[in-house]
Amino acid sequence: MNSGVATDARATGGGLRDWAPVALMAALLLPSLALFPLFDVDEGAFSEATREMLASGDWLSTTLNGAPRFDKPILIYWLQAIAVRGFGFNEFALRLPSAIAGLAWAGAILAYARPRFGAGTARYAAWIGATSLGVLAIAHAATADGLLNALLAATMFDLWRHLENGKPAPLRRMYAWIGLGILTKGPIAILVPFAVGFLACVLQRDAPWASRVRRWLRIVGDPVGWVIALALAAPWYGYALAVHGRAFIDGFIMKHNVERFSGTLEGHGGSILYYVVFAPVLLLPWTELLGAALRALRADLGQPATRYLWLWCGFVLAFFSLSGTKLPHYALYGLTPLFVLLARHRDDVRRPAAALAFPTLLLAIAPAAPWLLQAFAARDTATRARFYAELAAHALEAAPTTFYVAAFGALGIWIALLATQPAARLRLLAAGAGLCAFVLCYALAPWIGEVLNGPVKRAGFAARALPEPAVQWNIGAPSFSAYAGRSTPARAPEPGELALTRDDRLPADLDGYRILYREGPIVLLRREK
Repeated sequence: MNSGVATDARATGGGLRDWAPVALMAALLLPSLALFPLFDVDEGAFSEATREMLASGDWLSTTLNGAPRFDKPILIYWLQAIAVRGFGFNEFALRLPSAIAGLAWAGAILAYARPRFGAGTARYAAWIGATSLGVLAIAHAATADGLLNALLAATMFDLWRHLENGKPAPLRRMYAWIGLGILTKGPIAILVPFAVGFLACVLQRDAPWASRVRRWLRIVGDPVGWVIALALAAPWYGYALAVHGRAFIDGFIMKHNVERFSGTLEGHGGSILYYVVFAPVLLLPWTELLGAALRALRADLGQPATRYLWLWCGFVLAFFSLSGTKLPHYALYGLTPLFVLLARHRDDVRRPAAALAFPTLLLAIAPAAPWLLQAFAARDTATRARFYAELAAHALEAAPTTFYVAAFGALGIWIALLATQPAARLRLLAAGAGLCAFVLCYALAPWIGEVLNGPVKRAGFAARALPEPAVQWNIGAPSFSAYAGRSTPARAPEPGELALTRDDRLPADLDGYRILYREGPIVLLRREK
């Protein structure tokens, strides 16, 4: 299959220079992993499940506060547990697998794009991915999504390599990535490549319809490939079914896969236009390039390589738009091809100056963020927002000197670049994206993490120093369990037990309860009778 895309003759070169985006991403990402507490509920739940797995010695089943956890398969827990064994139980170790996956993700983009679109486009595409808001967020998260995105990218790139040259090696690698993807999050690792592969085959028009369908059937029915995928994934699934039986089917297959698509799970709903809004947000600060890519859509659909990228993006966004459960990070499964397309059409931006608006806005607002949040907290919020307003009441206290050094330093560099390089708009955008990433990693994320989850972390450490059992009472904060170093089931406390709760959910009569720790709306108490 001829890709139909000419190499970008302007973008030559190779060697270590090609890997500069990955190296810069590592420099941004890795040192910042430990700078902020685990965010609840997802990071807290994954981290606590990993802690319980290590504590129990059972590396084949996961629990959360002592109850079976069927939300995700086992691979991310294994990787987190290995990192914890090497670096201790801390935020750095728990987030390290996602960070490494993010680096591999950017590397996969480079390796795919360079021989097809040129080294310059490949570097730009990898830098777009490395500094986009969505990738930075998920690469910092101690959850399964960063790993799944890297595996999906590898899967889809090897699928195209096979479609391009017909060789078996990329097809077999594709099945290896699929097997690991199934072990990371489940059926989505099969659905995306098989569906996009079908569309790519039948729309190629280089052979009769029946031949195109047979090509796809050979891909999805490759026996060696299935042996590889099943060898990786089937043993654990077989174990889970044998040990947990119907509970595993109901919990993982039905609730966290079928029900997520057929209905709204845990209140995460939205209209069919949900991803029309959130996909551009996840692309920030590169969103202005999206217009140039969309204007080239018709021409791109005429070339197999770029058509494949659009089919990949379009299928993912359409599929999850039809899903009953919607979360912003689902769009990331389809944004990898957009990173390449944005880089390919970077010179076609009609308003290069407008592309600089978001870096300018973020870098200008970031130093004032603590004052802005404090102003929100000062409002009369006797509503559902009261809990968050009480957390935000400490926004100024939560911003250390390093916050202002990072925020004002990045803003000063940006102003200097705008003054000295006004004509180099695309280079300025790349530099601005790097500065935004720096501010997000080293100023905004640590500060927001401290505001939202610093009190829970310190309450967890306070509970760790005490011998009594602990529970979570009218609050969902699994990171409390992780920091307390013990399971803390969700229920009312018994006499002699500790309880984490919220001040707006305390009983009217506190007779028989002793408050041991209080910070903002977070309360740790002991029931004494």
